[in-house]
Amino acid sequence: MNAQMPDAFLVLQSLGLALGIGLLIGLERGWHERAAADGQRVAGVRTFGLMGLAGGLTGVLANQFGGLVLAAGVFALGMILAVSYWLSAQRDQSVGITTEIASFLTFALGAIAVSGYAYVAVAAGVFTMILLGLKSVLHAGLQKLSEQELFATFKLLLLALVILPILPNDDFGPWGALNPFVIGWMVLLLAGLSFIGYFAMRILGSRQGLLLTSVLGGLVSSTALTITSARFSRERIDLIHTLAIGIMVASTILFPRVLIEVGFVNADLLTDLIPPIVAMMITASLGAFIGWRLDSTPESMNSELESSLKNPLELSAALRFTLVLIAIMLLAHGLQHSLGDSGIYVLAAVSGLADVDALSLSLSKMAGQGQIHAHVATQAIVLAIVVNTLVKTVLAFAIGGKQLGLRVASVLVPTVLVGLLVAAFW
Repeated sequence: MNAQMPDAFLVLQSLGLALGIGLLIGLERGWHERAAADGQRVAGVRTFGLMGLAGGLTGVLANQFGGLVLAAGVFALGMILAVSYWLSAQRDQSVGITTEIASFLTFALGAIAVSGYAYVAVAAGVFTMILLGLKSVLHAGLQKLSEQELFATFKLLLLALVILPILPNDDFGPWGALNPFVIGWMVLLLAGLSFIGYFAMRILGSRQGLLLTSVLGGLVSSTALTITSARFSRERIDLIHTLAIGIMVASTILFPRVLIEVGFVNADLLTDLIPPIVAMMITASLGAFIGWRLDSTPESMNSELESSLKNPLELSAALRFTLVLIAIMLLAHGLQHSLGDSGIYVLAAVSGLADVDALSLSLSKMAGQGQIHAHVATQAIVLAIVVNTLVKTVLAFAIGGKQLGLRVASVLVPTVLVGLLVAAFW
């Protein structure tokens, strides 16, 4: 019996962790209910700390005497919380059960902390505190979301949790170019990035100014924001300089976005990709910053820019990207098979006219599987970025006119030249 007793210091350390988790959650709950009169608060810092410690002690006893001890502790806590909620509901029928759920979770995390899962308990405690503290932000965000956007959230969860796990992880098609699981994972990655940008813009709103709109618009589609801004400049000539800055900022977001995508699929490519892409990002950011400092930001235009960015999880958008990704995967394998490395460069140049994401993901996958050399993949991705950046400059000229085009070109053209120089000599 004594040989199985855990070390006293480790037990005390785990109990201290359980107490700390309770105090952490209690800090948020106490702050949330700080305005309540004495006697009306369900639980505060001390109570949550004690619940975490009680969970830890119950876990220690359960480790020694069996799971029935833990079951008894859970039952006792459930009865206490049920009575507490009933008394609170008698005073205020609109009362929720958030504090009771947080109390139960605190007890459970205390038990987990002494059961060999200290990191899991701490991480869950921190996430619990953050989630509890985001009440006003989450509620405000829900008020702004439309029914279509709510269903977009469901679609993302459906793709991530239901569809992706059942996709076969085998190579199919010509040259074994198509792996359904990899394709689904890549679609999920890009949809997730676009999802974050789109909903952050919808929740935060246009009052944050053009800079925020352009940054988040760049996550959704820098090309779409460029086209929208160029069209808008035809109607508001007085805003041409500001619109040009927005295009520069949105175009700058392309660079870290590609690095994130490639890093998730094949992190080994980042060694060669980071120098030219970071050089371009710094050049574009510096140009946009100088322009920003020389211009004032009107608020009236932001809502029109935001409304032009379509929900990234519309079925049509997801289907288009999936088809583009499949086409590029097939073309990349086919051109590489027939033309060698030169075929990859041709594909990169053509793909850059419309899209960089699909090509970056496809070539990263091929390089990771040894189907093309890593140096070829990185050069082709840089080439696609260069072409795409120049395309946005051309769109600014063609749609927005000479004034807008020159302002955009004054930053994006040097950005391209810097990227090519770094890529050539790295």
